[in-house]
Amino acid sequence: MAKEDCPITSGVRFLRQRKVDFIPRLYDYQEHGGTARASLLLGVDEHAVVKTLVMETSDHKPLIVLMHGNREVSTKQLARVLGVKSAGSCDTATAERLTGYSVGGISPFGARQRMPIYVEQTILELPRILINGGKRGFLVEIDPQALVTELGAVAVEVSLVP
Repeated sequence: MAKEDCPITSGVRFLRQRKVDFIPRLYDYQEHGGTARASLLLGVDEHAVVKTLVMETSDHKPLIVLMHGNREVSTKQLARVLGVKSAGSCDTATAERLTGYSVGGISPFGARQRMPIYVEQTILELPRILINGGKRGFLVEIDPQALVTELGAVAVEVSLVP
């Protein structure tokens, strides 16, 4: 893909500034298509497509959870790991205000507000992942270790087993 074909988002600027190698992966975004559609159109396993979920604790403290596309977050387990009463998803307006991105295009890279980031442990065991680059229909293919080195993501086990 030519360099000019890559959307210039806050996420792309973040990755370039830190010299993180990535491959831009564009696809035809469809409302409510999710990771299943992205994986189908890009010809990759949905397990390697990572969702960026903006969540909050019962104390209204925001955080990001990075989860396999084909799995869900156990909010009870997340609350236990965080040592809080409960945890759940933020509403759309809050997620967009905190990140500066539209839902469906939220990237953990270059978010407007710095938040703690948690990554499902098994994501770090994959050779490559695709994660949102900051625009609907735009993923970046990267080494998952960049989540730890560049974002300080903390490995957790909060996946609901399918």
